[in-house]
Amino acid sequence: MQKSISECTTRHSLKELSLQEQHVHLSAPLSGPPGKVIISHGSDFSYVGIDAILEQMRRKAMKQGFELNIMVVGQSGLGKSTLMNTLFKSKVSRKSVQPIPEERIPKTIEIKSISHDIEEKGVRMKLTVIDTPGFGDQINNENCWQPIMKFINDQYEAYLQEEININRKKRIPDSRVHCCIYFIPPTGHCLRPLDVEFMRRLSKVVNIVPVIAKADTLTLEERDYFKQTIREELRANGIDVYPQKEFDEDADDRLINDKIREMIPFAVVGSDQEYQVNGKRILGRKTKWGTIEVENIAHCEFAYLRDLLIRTHMQNIKDITGSIHYETYRVRRLNESNTHFSSQPSDHPPVQPKANGQLEVQPSAVQANGVAAQHEALSHEM
Repeated sequence: MQKSISECTTRHSLKELSLQEQHVHLSAPLSGPPGKVIISHGSDFSYVGIDAILEQMRRKAMKQGFELNIMVVGQSGLGKSTLMNTLFKSKVSRKSVQPIPEERIPKTIEIKSISHDIEEKGVRMKLTVIDTPGFGDQINNENCWQPIMKFINDQYEAYLQEEININRKKRIPDSRVHCCIYFIPPTGHCLRPLDVEFMRRLSKVVNIVPVIAKADTLTLEERDYFKQTIREELRANGIDVYPQKEFDEDADDRLINDKIREMIPFAVVGSDQEYQVNGKRILGRKTKWGTIEVENIAHCEFAYLRDLLIRTHMQNIKDITGSIHYETYRVRRLNESNTHFSSQPSDHPPVQPKANGQLEVQPSAVQANGVAAQHEALSHEM
């Protein structure tokens, strides 16, 4: 009996000693900057599991899916639809889903959008391609950017109205234009006044990525000269295309984005036709003197454009849209609403006495979402 009691006492003492050692291990100061807790992974007991947040975020993002809205702007015949099909290796352009093979040139600019659900390796994305047929095709192209500006502002307005509703949705549908690909004709000389004016106005409300369409019509020397001329004109006219310098977060981002800015505008070639080259099937354009390989960086810069839009900067493009362009519109819109309210005869709604002696507030002209009922959308233009 005494032996059993002694064994129990010994085990109890060892357990207390183990707990004391663990307490000393946890309470001992760890090397590191003050105010920063360093977790040691030397044993299972010291592991907290903070790094599991990455897996939690991945699972949640996989369930929700992603949204990307791309607008393509340029004259007819520059290969806008073909390039979009090449980017996503599927029929995502407007013309790809039309029942008729040809369509007449519209008398005015029409905004047409089509959405697709794309899935790759379990990742789902809702892609919306917004086309602008009729842009730059008229004899008089004065103010031809206004319908495009209005469309972009309308998407910001729709998002704002959903955001300020009292009973808003858990996840607001995002129809805001995240990126605008502007197609420059391969003239080899300089930008047209229309190109300069459009990018000058639209660069303040949306991320613009300029590309030289059908770059295979230029020689290498003509291409380099044209790209350099365009960069100088963009700089001279104060046109800040994506990626903007002021939005570089750190030195690493600045280093990467500087290399991208040196290549802008991208000289691209689009094709949705496959050909056999050296035993491999590639996307390209077949000519009498050979096949132009779309994804070959020695032939064109399509691969750099694809990496920018999809593989490296997609989330950054969306972040800048939400935190910069949309936020600018939102601040101006709400400021204009406040100015409208302050111009009313009284800052407070009229109060009338009821029959029972209580006060009754008369209905105001303000909606529940805080925006005047007859208030027009702000023209988000600088």
